[in-house]
Amino acid sequence: MELLRANLSRVRIPEPTNRIYKHECCISFDTPKSEGGLYIDMNTFLAFGKDCVGWNFEKTGNPVYLHIRQTRKLVCEDRPLKKPTLLAIGVDGGFDNNETEYEETKNIVILPDYVTLPFPSVELPEKVRLAVDAILMAEGAERKEQVASWTADKKHISEYTLNLQQLDNGVIIPPFGWKCAKCDKTENLWLNLTDGMILCGRRNWDGSGGNNHAIEHFKETGYPVAVKLGTITADLDAADVFSYPEDESVLDPLLAQHLAYFGIDFSSLQKTEMTTAERELDQNTNFDWNRIQESGQDMEPLFGSGYTGLVNLGNSCYLAATMQVVFSTRSFCSRYYMTQSLKKAFEAAPADPTVDLNTQLAKLAHGLLSGKYSVPAPEKEDTTNVANATPIAKQEGIPPRMFKGVIAASHPEFSTMRQQDALEFFLHFIDQVERVSASKPEFDPSRSFKFGIEERLLCPSGKVAYNRRHDYILSLSIPLHLAINKDELEAFNKSKAERDTQGKEVSTDEIVRPRVRLVDCLRSFVAEEEVHDFYSNELKAKVTATKTAGLISFPDYLVLHMRKFVMEAGWVPKKLDVYIDVPDTIDISDMRSKGIQPGEELLPEPAAEDMAEPKLVADDDIVSQLVSMGFNNLHCEKAAINTSNAGVEEAMNWLLSHMDDADIDAPISQEAQSVDQSKVDTLVSFGFQEDVARKALKASGGDIEKATDWIFNPTNVSSSSNMDVSSSSTSIADSPLPDGGGVYRLMGIVSHIGTSTQCGHYVAHINKDGRWVIFNDEKVGVSKNPPKDMGYLYVFERLNS
Repeated sequence: MELLRANLSRVRIPEPTNRIYKHECCISFDTPKSEGGLYIDMNTFLAFGKDCVGWNFEKTGNPVYLHIRQTRKLVCEDRPLKKPTLLAIGVDGGFDNNETEYEETKNIVILPDYVTLPFPSVELPEKVRLAVDAILMAEGAERKEQVASWTADKKHISEYTLNLQQLDNGVIIPPFGWKCAKCDKTENLWLNLTDGMILCGRRNWDGSGGNNHAIEHFKETGYPVAVKLGTITADLDAADVFSYPEDESVLDPLLAQHLAYFGIDFSSLQKTEMTTAERELDQNTNFDWNRIQESGQDMEPLFGSGYTGLVNLGNSCYLAATMQVVFSTRSFCSRYYMTQSLKKAFEAAPADPTVDLNTQLAKLAHGLLSGKYSVPAPEKEDTTNVANATPIAKQEGIPPRMFKGVIAASHPEFSTMRQQDALEFFLHFIDQVERVSASKPEFDPSRSFKFGIEERLLCPSGKVAYNRRHDYILSLSIPLHLAINKDELEAFNKSKAERDTQGKEVSTDEIVRPRVRLVDCLRSFVAEEEVHDFYSNELKAKVTATKTAGLISFPDYLVLHMRKFVMEAGWVPKKLDVYIDVPDTIDISDMRSKGIQPGEELLPEPAAEDMAEPKLVADDDIVSQLVSMGFNNLHCEKAAINTSNAGVEEAMNWLLSHMDDADIDAPISQEAQSVDQSKVDTLVSFGFQEDVARKALKASGGDIEKATDWIFNPTNVSSSSNMDVSSSSTSIADSPLPDGGGVYRLMGIVSHIGTSTQCGHYVAHINKDGRWVIFNDEKVGVSKNPPKDMGYLYVFERLNS
């Protein structure tokens, strides 16, 4: 006790603003349930496992710790199950998940000799008792970011419903017998709340659903809100109301009034249709779900080094699948596991290692690769003899909570609990790793994914221009016209059309999907393509140029992104339902760029007058489409200019949110648009010349990201951007890139299940130790039938040559 009194100055009573860690070690995945329990530093309130607490004492000198250990409690087999009051699992009031109960012991431990004092005890100093009570009562920092998984975001009240204008056209809606006004569809019908038109919904990716008549009606009229017939009951909050300008389901607090306007008595209606959310969930239980997850097959579980699963934190499967593949590469394994011990990472970390990316990457690497946490979990049902609990064929996995908190801190989307695009996350992750490795680029593991792309532009004058840029992924379009099963597809489409006329459904097993070879996708990347409205400095005019592309270098790991998500006519997102024939090895040697060839003449540098800052002009097509919807021509031109001619939908959204601007009717200035100097300075700090930065910002409407893309790849800019390309290639970093032969072996697949990257589920398959392994969140096992033809991202490893 005297030893504790001598160290009271190192004990703090936590304030309400202090972050208190008490559920997981900050540099390992140990918890109070681990064999050695958890030690909470009573000065910094950071938690450490038994192997790490000594390192913290050596680094900080803090000797006093609250030690919490939880051991399995004996529970009677015939205990009654609690009746659920919420439709949820693992939360208070939810379904009893048969979770194991634990008995918790607490002690005060003083290092370095691990002197142990029991808690609670009246003999402990009051300051210590107050500090421990505050720690135990506080909500752990780890828990604050934890939310229940598989729950949708709450719908918000739409401003379009509050200000909805309804036409006095005498329309009265009958209580039954509904049909689309433009086709024969009698299901998936939507009532437009402005004019009372009943129209069918969107066409699904598999051809089911409606014929897009409801959304087309919105684009023609601008009438913004519709309600799905068949979802209207006495519980109006459950009705499916959709706002087209916001492109999401919303709440309409005036729905009863809006329905009554068309003579609808909602109290007598019964639910006959699924809501949008219910339909999305139903579509996720299709063939893709079973095939990619290998459902219905006996899976041999795997344990040990490199076979640790990641707990789903709630729509975090995109992170889990991506990181499993990343830490299966030699570069990341070597950097954060083989050459960097946890102790070394902790010693180099700042005072709070939970916010340090390098530390959390080392923690994640050791958690995934050490095998410490990849052990069979004991049976929950074995309550009679805890010591002899029999292991079952699964593991608990590790929760990447702290890593997610750090990597997502600078990103507004990844910091939410919504589903995300695995490709976007991978690029964000690589960017963050590159940033923290900037001081020592030779140790940057992200370089193993980095390669150079060279684009050659041939002007009708015969002269050429070359542009170079760096990338980490090779994004490939899918040439459906080169499908190798065209005869089968034609027969299936004919049969499906006949069944549609008869009102018969096509079963999942009967669906024939296009099958395209990966080699054809790769060839489409290097194939010639026309670039319209290319400004030639030689001809002093906009012309049609020919563009070809190739790789300057071949990375250690080549990530191929299959462009499965496209936009249909009418800006309707669609996932291509297609198979890709992917071989185990590929040879891309013929994709290497040859550079400037003998006899080629480069396009001249732009003249001074060509470098003048261009004035963005409204796209005539966008303006005419908006005008046809009834909007003022001047307003439409402003909308197009202020959205950099991105498209009709973007311009309309701008227009609807700026209708009340004081200067909306002011004429468009004929002077060149001003550029925010701070944005110019930002681009200059990236290494670009000021005049180029200013011009790029002008051409991209002031958007820094688009301006950067314009500098690296000006041929992709719309015709209104007054493009020109100099004869010298765009400068890229001088540091050498990884390079070698063009033969690669398939080592990883990230597959997506669902209709959109913003919903569904991601699963990883990785070739390890000569066999394919499935990583489905915390479930890890031998893959009997890896879905090589259904990948979203493919990772190839370069073979030594």
